[in-house]
Amino acid sequence: MTSNTDSRPAAASGVFALGGDLPVHRLGYGAMQITGPGIWGDPADPDEAVRVLRRAVELGVNFIDTADSYGPFVSEQLIRKALHPYPDDLVIATKGGLTRSGPHDWRPVGRPEYLRQQLHLSLRHLGVDRIDLYQLHRIDPQVPLADQLGALAELQREGKIRHIGVSEVSVEQLKQAREIADIVSVQNLYNLANRKAEDVLDYAETHNIGFIPWFPIATGELARPGGPLDRIAEDHTATPAQLALAWLLRRSPVLLPIPGTSQVAHVEQNIAAAEIQLTDTEFDALSAATQ
Repeated sequence: MTSNTDSRPAAASGVFALGGDLPVHRLGYGAMQITGPGIWGDPADPDEAVRVLRRAVELGVNFIDTADSYGPFVSEQLIRKALHPYPDDLVIATKGGLTRSGPHDWRPVGRPEYLRQQLHLSLRHLGVDRIDLYQLHRIDPQVPLADQLGALAELQREGKIRHIGVSEVSVEQLKQAREIADIVSVQNLYNLANRKAEDVLDYAETHNIGFIPWFPIATGELARPGGPLDRIAEDHTATPAQLALAWLLRRSPVLLPIPGTSQVAHVEQNIAAAEIQLTDTEFDALSAATQ
């Protein structure tokens, strides 16, 4: 590992400008896990959740991703409690379009009036006048995509959304979305052990669209004793999870990993991954391990 002289290691991950005008450090923080079990209700230790958020920002994170459905609203409210008034460079992205009736229950609702309602609730819960990045959490198959993104584009024209993103889409859906609105980010499942969205990442990189991989530190069998992640992690005095994040940061300049945790020790460990520099040989070995 190298040393970051300003004690903000997230800065070592580099910078990506969402929409070309909203710069963030590429290693961010995902605020899903600061809720209760099943991403439902309050966390067991709300004070620790506040400490996690504040520590992430202290370490240079200036991109936090959340959603109205995390809790619901618990995550957004904790972010406000911990960080408001917000630092000038902090970008908070949230999402709308998934409803919750209980733990582990997620149902897409993309009716324009519902999305408008949820956007206004997120503004209130976060304590802001405009959402920097508002993402359609899932495409509702029962509602025309033009209606769903059209509602967000209208809110953008009203000054309540700065940039629009989409989540869990195919390349074809992303192309369709871009015909309706200016899409600056896509959030799909992607990690070292699961690269089914490789084609979406390649498209995003070609068009300079930020790619936010959720579940970024899944390692699976790659982290087994003696496995490729385990061996290279030993060489860097790092954990397999840190290596998985370092691989993502090296994989593409548009990747914006958002590892989440509910513990300060883990957020410190995750953000330290920004300072790991993989050699070409190490990167290639990890890339080939799941092919």
